[in-house]
Amino acid sequence: METGRNPASGPKKSPFTPKAIIHQRFAAKACYKVEEVQEVVQNGCPGLVIPQKGPCLYRCTLQLPEFSVVSEVFKRKKDAEQSAAEKAIQKLGIQPKEDNLTVEQAWDELAGRLSYLLSIEFLSSIHPLSGHFRAALQRGGHLNGFISVAAIAAFDAKINSLCKYINPEVEWNQFLVMSLIIEAAKRLANALMFSEEKLSLQRLNPHPPEIIHSLLKNESSLPESISIEAVRIPSSAEKIVEPSILDASFGNYYLDAIAKELGVKDASKVLISRTIGKASSETRLYFCAPESITIGPSSELHMKLASSFREFNALATYLSGQEIYGDAILASVGYTWKSTDLSYEDLSLRAYYRILANKIPSGIYKLSREAILAAELPTTFTTRSNWRGSFPRDILCTFCRQHRLSEPVFSSDSFEPLPDLPGRKRLRDTASSGDEINEGGLAATATATATAVAQGGCTLVYRCTVKIYSKCQDLILLCSPKESYKKQTDAIHNAALKVLLWLDRFLDKVDMSVEEMTSSAKGLEVLIYPQQFVKEFSSCQFLPKYRWSSATLADSSLCSSFSNVQKNTLEDEVASVRISGEYSGTTPSNGSLVCVTYNIYLVTEREGIKEQLEGSEEFEFEIGSGATSPVLEAVVTQMSIDQSACFTMELPSKEIVLAVARDSTTVLSLLSSGTCTMKCEVTLLRVTVPLEDRMEQALFSPPLSKQRVEYALQHIRESCAASLVDFGCGSGSLLESLLAYQTSLEKIVGVDISQKALARAAKILHSKLNGNIEAEQLTNRIKSAILYRGSILTCDSRLCGYDIATCLEVIEHMEEHEACLFGDIVLSSFCPQILIVSTPNYEYNVILQNSSPQYQEEDPDEKSQQQSCKFRNHDHKFEWTRQQFCQWASELALRHNYDVEFSGVGGEPNKEPGFASQIAVFRRKDGSPANADFTKHFDVIWEWSSSSNSRS
Repeated sequence: METGRNPASGPKKSPFTPKAIIHQRFAAKACYKVEEVQEVVQNGCPGLVIPQKGPCLYRCTLQLPEFSVVSEVFKRKKDAEQSAAEKAIQKLGIQPKEDNLTVEQAWDELAGRLSYLLSIEFLSSIHPLSGHFRAALQRGGHLNGFISVAAIAAFDAKINSLCKYINPEVEWNQFLVMSLIIEAAKRLANALMFSEEKLSLQRLNPHPPEIIHSLLKNESSLPESISIEAVRIPSSAEKIVEPSILDASFGNYYLDAIAKELGVKDASKVLISRTIGKASSETRLYFCAPESITIGPSSELHMKLASSFREFNALATYLSGQEIYGDAILASVGYTWKSTDLSYEDLSLRAYYRILANKIPSGIYKLSREAILAAELPTTFTTRSNWRGSFPRDILCTFCRQHRLSEPVFSSDSFEPLPDLPGRKRLRDTASSGDEINEGGLAATATATATAVAQGGCTLVYRCTVKIYSKCQDLILLCSPKESYKKQTDAIHNAALKVLLWLDRFLDKVDMSVEEMTSSAKGLEVLIYPQQFVKEFSSCQFLPKYRWSSATLADSSLCSSFSNVQKNTLEDEVASVRISGEYSGTTPSNGSLVCVTYNIYLVTEREGIKEQLEGSEEFEFEIGSGATSPVLEAVVTQMSIDQSACFTMELPSKEIVLAVARDSTTVLSLLSSGTCTMKCEVTLLRVTVPLEDRMEQALFSPPLSKQRVEYALQHIRESCAASLVDFGCGSGSLLESLLAYQTSLEKIVGVDISQKALARAAKILHSKLNGNIEAEQLTNRIKSAILYRGSILTCDSRLCGYDIATCLEVIEHMEEHEACLFGDIVLSSFCPQILIVSTPNYEYNVILQNSSPQYQEEDPDEKSQQQSCKFRNHDHKFEWTRQQFCQWASELALRHNYDVEFSGVGGEPNKEPGFASQIAVFRRKDGSPANADFTKHFDVIWEWSSSSNSRS
């Protein structure tokens, strides 16, 4: 097991990157040119030789005045650039002088750097710190020429790099840098003066007056009055975060303006945090140094600073990742590498709360979509064409940077699936070498696999492992999913998403015990190293409990109010939702890609004020992937194209409202009135049905889904069954169809794991079983109907002994070993008289895909291989050939004393490649099953009984 690596006594490599060394020597004369390199990989269709675009790779050419070099191929552009620079360094014979710095050499370098920073030469350079020196020379009185040690520590990267050689702890304790600077300044007593009272440095020999006059003369003409919006973060939890105004007028040192706002004398009493948010940003936290402090050994400075304050600033500490005491000012102001002018931006309350959101995985995703109220981090990674917003890998990288962790390490492995299952998408158990064992216990040797690959019978599939390290290179988290994918990028994104979902869960409850952390992580195939993990996320205990999840429907539940359902008094779940416009007949279903226009408003009913919070002209999301607010999705699934809806949502916390509000003052005023509600207006613009439905609709009339239902209805009539259970009933399409035909059924039951799908099924069935006069004569045999929520891989005695059971297009959404488990459970424990199972015929996919029209939103990589045998739905874990399905069903029937016959719909039985949907009908040979005694695992979601629902 990998346990992580501890840092050595100092950095193992130069603080200068190869590119930095080249820049020092050649500056603008060094020209980098990066080109994309295409790699051709095998496609997913056995026996076909069709090129498939592989992952993007990059190669860099570095042109120098005397020669050029070409890098190796890398996945990231910056790695290719660094490689080219490293080759150039080797060719030039340059030996970085910091390669093997001793501690004493580092002290000498640090003292030399301080001497240079206070030199006349540095004064005119373009550097983030040079502006501070120029401003210091314009200060009046006893402060003239003094530059604070905190500013030097915060704004000079070279100083920080050298300090790491002396004490590696400065990597995570920036205050130690100040102590080392002071110690180095004492070595320059003949040139520098250190003021312990001011925590500042000054040249012993003042700069010549003509130099200062020249600087003032060359200063760009800035506005005489500069007011900068900032945010004040109080240390007291009883006080609120509020806006603040900084006066950085011409001639004033902006750090002095911040000092005034904090209530201290001057800039020397202001400490400065790392950058907050993006690395290129100048947004930092500014807070007070203690009134008096005695500088001791470097290892003691931080403790002395901390103990000098009474109140710990939890919010500021969480934002910066370093301990902050007392009130703090969050501002975006400072000098940059780009100009000698002061750079500044207004920082509003909206920006502050968005910075907070950007430290949470779901918040990062919401911000990437510009939809904090509407979007959610999806629970599954679907095809690239259906995913919207930042990809999981990018979100995870951003998260690690925000929390001062090392970049996540993605390790993907490729292997060949078993050659006897060409339609297999993912394998649960595959050895990296030697024998491979499939679910049936059969072994396939590596030689057989290699032969199958050579003959075009297999293609590579990928798995990905994600590791997250601390800055000290301690391993804190490992995710190694068992699922495998045809595309390397899919494996990477799915693994990253598992990590993100668990991190979101953890940040929602940071006070969970180690046992809770371990068990919750295990469910997502995440392994945490508690001691190291808790250490890295200790500041997260101060995370504000704002809950960045979307709001719910106000005053009524749209899709999950099941308490009334259980009492047979189900009310229309969308009664409070006004849907206007004519019904077009096209409604979203699970897997559909929909596009809506929406606007969310803050409304005061008394005054009739309506302030827009968030909106989008075109907002796309996939139904069923969890990519949007549950209430918004639930409303949209009740609509058809061109229809509009208006509904009231539960008002989220004030902080979330401020994160989306463009006018904080107005919104704060409305919120203070205490009569606010949040309303949403949405219009459904487009619906793109899932790829599987598009393919089936293009070739079959009536659609294949309807043909499957009619096939099941025919067997129900012939069997004279009185009871039916539908495993994986989804939104109740089969159960709804049963109500439109005369059958012998008296009791119908549906089971599914999706609460959202069951809510839709409950609404439809309740509506049709209550007051549907036209269908009364057809449905009068139905005496009871029940919907259960639970996994169909779990036994529940209430489903034992039904006359007929159905499972239409469900098993392919499981892993293959789970499909085998499901078959064993149904036939050995539930023991229906008849079981009907349908699943896609993998061999029919080429015909379906050739007949499927092209759509703009499809993955370009997928469109380039139209002939390849893709699965019909991105959520399918496998698809079986006729032989594989026959073998599975025959062995299942033999084990449990059932007969089985095979048929299907779509296509012809004696014509290649068979039926589009293959069906197995199992019939029990013996009599009634033994009484089952199982725990009742399923939850009753909805129940209807004719005896308690009399009709007029």
